[in-house]
Amino acid sequence: MGNKLIFFVDDDKMILNLLEYTFKSRQGIDVKTFFSGEECLQHMHLKPDLIVLDHLFPENKGQLSGLETLKKLRKADQKVTVIVLSAQQDEKLIPEFLKNGAKKYISKDDYFIDDLIESIEAEVES
Repeated sequence: MGNKLIFFVDDDKMILNLLEYTFKSRQGIDVKTFFSGEECLQHMHLKPDLIVLDHLFPENKGQLSGLETLKKLRKADQKVTVIVLSAQQDEKLIPEFLKNGAKKYISKDDYFIDDLIESIEAEVES
């Protein structure tokens, strides 16, 4: 069985660097990083196994939000697992993401990297 391809989508370069550093050294995982939902959508032909998606992207750039990206991802691929990783603590957003096909919503708190490692390992092993 080949490696699992994981897309990380976040507009914060430090977060992307942290995620890439954390996961690219793990066995069985290939990593691609993107700064926007649009960039991620343009690469769906690579058939990722998992997408970790931020919610908020700079609105002044007219970019898709994480929720809009998720809806478009679902049109492109019904099966890909999506985990939302966001600093937004908006309780109304979480059910919206889950209703639109996100498997999990992880808040960027002090322990988010541990939550994410656990969630991704569970997906990669399944």
